[in-house]
Amino acid sequence: MIERAYLREVGLRDGLQLVRGDLSTAHKLEWIREEAAAGVHEIEVTSFVPFKSFPIFADAVEVATTALAIPGLLASGLTPNARGALTAFDTGLTKVNYVISASEAHSQANVRRSTAQAMDDFARIVEARAERGLEKTVTLSFGIATCFGCTIQGEVPEDLVYRIAERGVELGADEVMIADTVGYANPLQVERIFAGVLSRLGNVPVAAHFHDTRGLGLANIAAAARVGVRRFDASLGGLGGCPHAPGATGNVVFEDAAFLLETMGLSTGIDIPKLIALRRKVEIWLPEERFSGAIHRAGVPKTFHAAA
Repeated sequence: MIERAYLREVGLRDGLQLVRGDLSTAHKLEWIREEAAAGVHEIEVTSFVPFKSFPIFADAVEVATTALAIPGLLASGLTPNARGALTAFDTGLTKVNYVISASEAHSQANVRRSTAQAMDDFARIVEARAERGLEKTVTLSFGIATCFGCTIQGEVPEDLVYRIAERGVELGADEVMIADTVGYANPLQVERIFAGVLSRLGNVPVAAHFHDTRGLGLANIAAAARVGVRRFDASLGGLGGCPHAPGATGNVVFEDAAFLLETMGLSTGIDIPKLIALRRKVEIWLPEERFSGAIHRAGVPKTFHAAA
């Protein structure tokens, strides 16, 4: 039987948080609709952050509520805190993503609070979901940033990553996402850490989020897939990055990741030529941004056959 792999588009959140200029609500919704039509199962459609700091997400509620009406699409949203989670719950989203940093230094620089304080905030989000009776209808994804190292702190103990993951599940996380936020990971490290996380979390779904800062993004996806990971984040054209990762080139390129997984025999259900056509539009909408990747330039080879 053909195994399924799931690619989540994070360009509309992770990709847009650092762009120069703006992207209209109409263009965001067109991006979402066209990716859904191309077979993308889940899209992180927005971020519930303070609008004064991130004006590009001022339309978060409109984007989320509109995306919910798209047939077959799992629309999710990111929240940095409990306040944002309440807004996300109000929109009707059935999946809300939260991220905590394993690096204390990164946590302080990124969200101005300790890792322990961020964990307490996740506990409040879980409590708020329960108070609203949403435990069976809203999935909470618990992301852990800087799992493979930090540009500020340097080394991040692997055992700490495991402890944070286990604590997140104890509190009520339905999914755990392990992230290489600053592009430090290598394939051997990826295999070791993801094998450790999978063995500890049992049946809890585990996702991978890699940045291609040093050109190892696709290699790291392949490494994670080899040890059993089947959920991955990527961004159309590799858009995005981390403000605390100097020289970062952004997320793994979505269309390249889809091609890789299909060649590994993992069905994504994604129409790659449709992604390439959409990418050309997004490049026009965001002319000041740098896009990367190979499939858009070379195309899929004549020998390519989708896994399904």
